[in-house]
Amino acid sequence: MLQIQVNMDILSNLTSRFPTFSLTGIPGLESAQAWISIPFCCLYAIALSGNSMILLVISTQHSLHEPMYYFLSMLSVTDLGLTLSTMSTTLGIFWFNANEVSLDSCIVQMFFLHGFTVMESGVLVSMAFDRYVAICDPLRYTTILTNSRIIQMGLLVIIRAVVLIVPLLVLLKPLSFCRMNTLSHSYCYHPDVIKLACSDTQANSICGLVDLILTTGIDTPCIVLSYTFIIYSVLSIASPEERYKVFNTCVSHIGAVAIFYIPMISLSLVHRYGRSAPKVVHSMMANVYLLLPPVLNPIIYSVKTKQIRKAILNFLTK
Repeated sequence: MLQIQVNMDILSNLTSRFPTFSLTGIPGLESAQAWISIPFCCLYAIALSGNSMILLVISTQHSLHEPMYYFLSMLSVTDLGLTLSTMSTTLGIFWFNANEVSLDSCIVQMFFLHGFTVMESGVLVSMAFDRYVAICDPLRYTTILTNSRIIQMGLLVIIRAVVLIVPLLVLLKPLSFCRMNTLSHSYCYHPDVIKLACSDTQANSICGLVDLILTTGIDTPCIVLSYTFIIYSVLSIASPEERYKVFNTCVSHIGAVAIFYIPMISLSLVHRYGRSAPKVVHSMMANVYLLLPPVLNPIIYSVKTKQIRKAILNFLTK
């Protein structure tokens, strides 16, 4: 009985129901964090200013009050949400070495981080549907994508994110965590947090798998199917010039899909199969995953979309 009591005391000292997590900046470069913060600040500034500019010109230019640009404004909102959800903890580590965060704060950050990630995936599907209708059924474009239907699609994207993410985070509360809770990133990432739990996480894993199937497992095939129909429709066009013109309207969206899904899938693979990889690989992949889409999406759409580029130039010259 005495040995059992001792073991229970040791276990209670090693685990906690109200843990404090330690966030990680760039492993091995702690002494240079002040300098590393400079490029991060530049990237955050580009993401915030670029997406804010997209929202501003779409809201003020009546010529951009069309379904395609409404979906682009939704994409900018989700990119702003992704940027803001991690900026405080990342810069807090670099500037003030503030790397400790409670479980409740972690859950709040994960709600916004994973919620905006799911929403961005849904917006990319909506944009693929927009391109499909515009190319494959252009005569019914305005009757299919009405303002009310676009609002419904936006609400559906938000509701899906909330319904999928909330149960995933609620299941974290009953878990016990080991005392030494060092995360791999400068923000709370659900698969990273789950690995530190000392209690059974089977329910969490099942819920995470269901969420993955209902997001990436559905969204990716929908985007691929949309472009399959688009390619089939474009190939039926006789003129090469017209084919190029039609395909060119899809380049921006294809770029947005690539810079969102490739880093996300890469980070998931690193967490699942790359446990022996250096910690700096985990850290860099995590930062690329969250910073690349918000930084590059405004640039891609500004460069490749003539109407957006013209509207921005008009706004700046005024």
